[in-house]
Amino acid sequence: MPDSVLLETRDLTRAFGSLIAVKQVSVGVRRGELRSIIGPNGAGKTTFFRLISGEMTPTSGTIIFDGRDITGLPQHAVARLGVGKSYQITNVFPHLPALENVRVAVQGPARAFDFWSRADHLVELRERAETLLETVGLGKKSALLAAHLSHGERRHLELAIALASDPTLLLLDEPTAGMSPEETDETMHLIRTLASGRTIILVEHKMKVVMNISDRITVLHQGEVLAEGPPEEIRANELVQQTYLGAGR
Repeated sequence: MPDSVLLETRDLTRAFGSLIAVKQVSVGVRRGELRSIIGPNGAGKTTFFRLISGEMTPTSGTIIFDGRDITGLPQHAVARLGVGKSYQITNVFPHLPALENVRVAVQGPARAFDFWSRADHLVELRERAETLLETVGLGKKSALLAAHLSHGERRHLELAIALASDPTLLLLDEPTAGMSPEETDETMHLIRTLASGRTIILVEHKMKVVMNISDRITVLHQGEVLAEGPPEEIRANELVQQTYLGAGR
């Protein structure tokens, strides 16, 4: 059911001693939706992402993914259920070719504990990796070492790696961070293309990106949901303007 809720958090809370980074956050994201999470530094965005992906365990509250309670599951278990993630800091193997970076990611869930097959004989996995590189615009640079790619290209390579497990939900943590305006535009187009076939939640600081590609936006402030709605409502929300957008972003 395309309109059903894929991810839901109920009163999700994470405390670090007396500091409450995420406070009773209740959010529902529908299948096929592109949701942006925004807010000032320290608003709880990254912690919220870590809770969803299983990198961090909530202090209280519930996380429901695809009808299943995944609260407290470790990151690898959440990933196997269909949650993929790219990170704020690029996380690739710099001394491997782009193709090998993706092939290793594709091979993980497909050929677990296969120590004896030659990598160059795994034709289907190689073809899958090549297809993913084409998807993110790196098909002609598959033989280049990741270290020789531009910053924007490395970010796109990481997207291909995140897509290797064919996730139902893709979490993108500041996907355009450090990019030039041209690279940002290319990445916006790529994210929109990817969103046609899956649900995406992204944390992003660039308002041009957020306002142009989001279906809905959730604004966090001091760990709580300040506002939620389509871009035009968030742009016109006086409270959001005062606490976040008014800060010159």
